[in-house]
Amino acid sequence: MSTLAHTMMTAARSADSGLVGPGELDRYPYAEAPVTDRVGVPAWDGAADPELGRVGRRAAGSRGRGLHGQLVQQLGQMIVSGDLGADRPLVPEEIGQRFEVSRTVVRESLRVLEAKGLVSARPNVGTRVRPVSDWNLLDPDIIEWRAFGPQRDDQRRELSELRWTIEPLAARLAAGHGREEVQQRLSDMVEIMSHALSQGDALTFSRADSEFHGMLIQIAGNRMLEHLSGIVSAALQVSGGPVTGCERPNEASLAQHARIVDALGAGDGAAAEAAMRQLLMVHPEVERVVPAPREH
Repeated sequence: MSTLAHTMMTAARSADSGLVGPGELDRYPYAEAPVTDRVGVPAWDGAADPELGRVGRRAAGSRGRGLHGQLVQQLGQMIVSGDLGADRPLVPEEIGQRFEVSRTVVRESLRVLEAKGLVSARPNVGTRVRPVSDWNLLDPDIIEWRAFGPQRDDQRRELSELRWTIEPLAARLAAGHGREEVQQRLSDMVEIMSHALSQGDALTFSRADSEFHGMLIQIAGNRMLEHLSGIVSAALQVSGGPVTGCERPNEASLAQHARIVDALGAGDGAAAEAAMRQLLMVHPEVERVVPAPREH
């Protein structure tokens, strides 16, 4: 057995890394778990407005399903976790034999990983793992893989810093660009979160929270900020999902979401920005990495 094949087999079976063998690759419940609509609670389906439904779909990443998606996830996890280190050659024949998939599946999976900056393919050199400096660290899949690997602490801190940077500004800008149907949808998300909190349903709370923040960025009227909405959604899912063991939803968080909606309805950008800062400060990890606002 070659060194690569042995490394892949060992890593794929390692309980410490969280990687598993063929047939058990999709292990994240928040990615596929169903959300059930409840009587008296606004419907979850965002299909009424296609623009409002984009956020949830983005957060699921670009892997797709089936053998192709499973192989992308497995190899991606192994690269991000360090089980397949920088400059390691990836031989399609060995990968196909190890995971019992066709050359076509291997080839397409490597193309996806190449687009994410994880691997590079060159004539006469083959496919090799690229260093961290080349990775697209804003890719939702890489955010997820880092959040469940050895870099989980760094990933959570970096995501908190990123959110602190962009979301208060987005809230301020959104106060001047809100549409009536969007305001209603944001209010619906707060109501869903409230009901989920009372039922102890952390998953539904997390999904409504993700859509709330994604919509807020989308209505800020800044195209560049809008492209970051999927990143924020991914950040919320990996930092607040039940798998991580992080803090659960609470009344303080819910109250700040409601304050943001009220400020947007009043067209008060300063109040919306202040409420968003208070919301982000609810999470203890933010206090450790972001200095408190200066008093003027």
